[in-house]
Amino acid sequence: MDILKWLIVGLGAPLCGALYVQYLTVHPVKMGRYQLAATLSLFATVGALVLGFRGIELWIALPLGLALALAGYAWMARHVLSRDDPRAVPELTRQPGDPGLGHTAVIYFTHGEPETYDPIGWINQFREFDEHGIRFVPFLARPFFIQHLRKIYMIVGRSNHRQMHQRMLGSLERAFRARGDATTRFYLCFLDDDPRPDAAVIRALNEGASRILVSEVFLTISNHTAEGKELIEELPLESYVVPITYTGPLWNSETLQEMFVARTNAHLDGADKTSVGVLLVGVTGDFVPPRAVLRPGFLLRLVV
Repeated sequence: MDILKWLIVGLGAPLCGALYVQYLTVHPVKMGRYQLAATLSLFATVGALVLGFRGIELWIALPLGLALALAGYAWMARHVLSRDDPRAVPELTRQPGDPGLGHTAVIYFTHGEPETYDPIGWINQFREFDEHGIRFVPFLARPFFIQHLRKIYMIVGRSNHRQMHQRMLGSLERAFRARGDATTRFYLCFLDDDPRPDAAVIRALNEGASRILVSEVFLTISNHTAEGKELIEELPLESYVVPITYTGPLWNSETLQEMFVARTNAHLDGADKTSVGVLLVGVTGDFVPPRAVLRPGFLLRLVV
């Protein structure tokens, strides 16, 4: 009996911590099973502590159980937060030196956001923050951060972020076709959704692009947005006679500035410009008043 009670605490406590992390981070359809398993391991551990230990043994077993539970939690948190990016990258089948078919490929590149719950974007963001020494959410609190992301998806159902950019890309392609350009091909890619930017470039190369233009649909360039360029530059592009150009961020776009001024002037209705203020609000997807805006590309529909 003495060995059994120590064995239950020694195995049940870390198992409880590990299963709790899984409950916090798994897909909603798997939440129930991990919640049940974590609860059973918790009851078994607490039961062994309450029924099997007395006196000095209890004072030893209790902090030991807490320490083992924390160790199991930390181990599983590290395992979850170190998972590889599961997004598929196609094989580069184009032969080195192949000049291509002569057309230009436009890679429309933006943050993106999975339609349904998938924390890989934020896992990559955490990893990047750690690599650059940027302090953000403490390591042990990150599973709760991911749980909050999942809760938002459960509230709103799904994100329409991808469809919004698909419509914008379709509008861009129609504008090219209307001007007589029948050869330029268009590809959509994301930092935090599928496909990745390197996957889009590989697809463009495989389809014979002789020039690639990466349209960076970001207001500014940060460490996170620069990650996409890094993924592209990791490809063996020196083997291909294909120039790649990056448009840069939108913050200094004269077209956008002129558009903002024109829209403001259209709504002045005779008011003195010196008494008018303009509020620019950046949102993604369908907007609901947010509780917090964490970064571009994050679900902004944080219901109050």
